[in-house]
Amino acid sequence: MRPETPTRHSLFEDAQALLVAPMFVAFAVMLLQQAGLLTGGTVGVAFLVHYLSGWPMAWVLFVANLPFYLFAWRAMGIVFTLKTFFCVGLLSLYTALLPLVVSVAWVDRLFAAVMGGFLIGVGLLMIVRHRASLGGLGVLALYLQQRRGWSAGKVQMAADAAILLAGLVIRDPLTVGLSIVGALALNLVLAANHKAGRYLGT
Repeated sequence: MRPETPTRHSLFEDAQALLVAPMFVAFAVMLLQQAGLLTGGTVGVAFLVHYLSGWPMAWVLFVANLPFYLFAWRAMGIVFTLKTFFCVGLLSLYTALLPLVVSVAWVDRLFAAVMGGFLIGVGLLMIVRHRASLGGLGVLALYLQQRRGWSAGKVQMAADAAILLAGLVIRDPLTVGLSIVGALALNLVLAANHKAGRYLGT
């Protein structure tokens, strides 16, 4: 039996995915922020800066990604870079606007960690399947894989571990431990749903 030929996503399909996916991630950011938790990637870096400085999370998310667009352009091309810029911009916008329409007075911290990880995982899965990203360290990992031959997965894992360990400077061990649980939940979603050759859309 011959494998099916992958079909390209339509412009509408790309647009709806790139509009919706950052909302999942923004909601996760709100949950994690309410619980005082962290995560990996550039979102995790933004959390560290936000907790240390008190600067608005939405602005920190946007600015933290700016240095990485050059890597995105060189590693993945202009279309990928523009889609990524669009996703990061929407994530920042949604992060700023969500507190105006949703209020979370209290949330169990373990629930926030696990659900936050699941939501970020689902959002990233949608974005990756439509040939974009949320920028940052993931793009740098792809760039290093192409230019230096380093494993993108291992680079990302090392970066995430460093970010979460850095959280010990400003957060207690229980908070960092819960954040690690959230990161594991995120990676569980990606590992179970993002397998080479299984998804045919491009």
